[in-house]
Amino acid sequence: MSGDGAVVGADGLARCGWAGSTPDYTAYHDTEWGVPVHGETALFERLTLEGFQSGLSWLTILRKREAFRAAFAGFDAGAVAGFGDADVARLMADTGIVRNRLKVNAALTNARAVVALRDRGGLDALVWSHAPERHQRPRTMAEVPATSPESVALAKALKRHGFVFVGPTTMYAAMQACGLVDDHVRGCHRGGA
Repeated sequence: MSGDGAVVGADGLARCGWAGSTPDYTAYHDTEWGVPVHGETALFERLTLEGFQSGLSWLTILRKREAFRAAFAGFDAGAVAGFGDADVARLMADTGIVRNRLKVNAALTNARAVVALRDRGGLDALVWSHAPERHQRPRTMAEVPATSPESVALAKALKRHGFVFVGPTTMYAAMQACGLVDDHVRGCHRGGA
């Protein structure tokens, strides 16, 4: 996401520069991005969508989000873990989602890894154990890193547990989206919320 710093919108609210480019981004920024996310289903959804976003615009994923939810059983990891070849074929034919076989297969692999984690404290505990103790909000988007030591560690931990498509950059984006770090630029009305 690009943008230099906080920009005041037509409604008089200062937001991160990227947030005012479309109404979809504004709504996402104001209601979700950076809000702490807990629970297996919610985190599995965010990790899956971040994986599908890789190489694409986040706007593409946002606009297809409801179709993803329908296609992936509401991101119920147990249900998705049970998907087989017929489900992969169905997903690859679904024009409402991003049809990339590697990413579809990654979602199924990761669902199985989520289920396996249930006996080890669960996905929520694993993800949140990598939240940094301290994080300084950026002044501008140019100050936002692509990765952090914590996102590198989270990616490694997830991979050890059988996850795929969870590189450090993708995990840093997930940490931003799920509220593990607050990267709302200084001056943004959502920062520190």
